[in-house]
Amino acid sequence: MHSGSLSSRRWLGACAAPAVAFFAAFWLLPIVQLLVLPAQNGWRTYFAVLSDSRYLQSLLNTLGLSVAVTLLTLVLGAAVGIALARHRFRGRQLLLSLLTLPLSFPGVIIGFFIILLGGRQGLVADLTDWLGLGRSTFAYGLTGLFLAYLYFSLPRAIASYTAAAAAMDAQLEEASRSLGASRWRVVWDVWLPELGATTLACGAIVFATAMGAFGTAFTLASKFEVLPITIYNEFTNYANFALAASLSITLGLITWLALFAARRAAGPVAAGA
Repeated sequence: MHSGSLSSRRWLGACAAPAVAFFAAFWLLPIVQLLVLPAQNGWRTYFAVLSDSRYLQSLLNTLGLSVAVTLLTLVLGAAVGIALARHRFRGRQLLLSLLTLPLSFPGVIIGFFIILLGGRQGLVADLTDWLGLGRSTFAYGLTGLFLAYLYFSLPRAIASYTAAAAAMDAQLEEASRSLGASRWRVVWDVWLPELGATTLACGAIVFATAMGAFGTAFTLASKFEVLPITIYNEFTNYANFALAASLSITLGLITWLALFAARRAAGPVAAGA
């Protein structure tokens, strides 16, 4: 019996060895190197994002943009998702497929779409030039980034809220209305508790995605610098690996904390209990 148990453990260890080796080689070792790299330039390098105004501004730009995109994504995603879940009509599935189509596009393609709309040779520039107002553009700054991030994030929110709203207990809303509750009271007492976990989870994912988005920012952020582009410039253009590692740690901590806080706040529902 003991021999069989020992053999089983050895077999399990042999099966797990490739996964452990892969984890160590491609996650653990890079993470350790990332954490210790800033120390080569002194411990102050870890706090460069707070001590240098340029890096702090880049961080604040990224935070502000990500929070704004997250809030508007949740509002629009909830409105569209609930409407699609509550109303059945011909072409509903086709409409839902079209609304979630951007999920199949990488960030660079989303940025290209914004350039086609608001770039120097875009539709808006052609229209304003035809009206005699000059060639107006918005693709290469804050407005372009905001619209691109929103376009990239909204399909996830719509899909999440559609599924969550379809699973809601309609009897709770009917009972509230029968007791004389107003529309806003139903929203507060029924919809918010039912959709709270979805809102937290979706908001955290949208925020984390916006914080770390690179392809879209690389395409559009020529007039508005965000932290992923700052990190890219530091290790690609200036070979400042220690500083790039420090900024990466800051970015990773913020996104991890957002995901961790959302999971803790959502409680058992987020954990699948």
